[in-house]
Amino acid sequence: MDIPGGGFIAFGLLVLLFASLTWRYTRRLLTVTRMLRHGVRTTGECVRIESDNVSVDAKRHFFAFRTPDGRAVEFEDLAAWSMAVGTAVTVAYDPAAPEKTATIAGRGTWSPVLQCVALVVGCGFATLGFTTVFLFTVLGGQ
Repeated sequence: MDIPGGGFIAFGLLVLLFASLTWRYTRRLLTVTRMLRHGVRTTGECVRIESDNVSVDAKRHFFAFRTPDGRAVEFEDLAAWSMAVGTAVTVAYDPAAPEKTATIAGRGTWSPVLQCVALVVGCGFATLGFTTVFLFTVLGGQ
């Protein structure tokens, strides 16, 4: 069964999805870069690793640290696949908003900035590709 305009909708939604991911990872890249340059550093640790049911390799790493005033902060960040619960890490954050700005200062094999750049570039290329296909579909190219 063919849905009229289904191609427009499908490619339009893919453009929106990857554009929003590109925007999200670009903002994260700017935050990580700012925190690595100007953020307060402290010691934290990996407190939890959750596996996604989609893929065996997809894991979410959660880290925790304490601010100088004693407040416990937990955040999710990218990490090396070999990281285990209890691994000590260096955390960089902005004291004004530690929950929103905390990042691991060193992740092992890849630098934090390169990980974010790879995500921005990958999602950006996907956005460009799906936008091209969407426009080709809308304009009726042969």
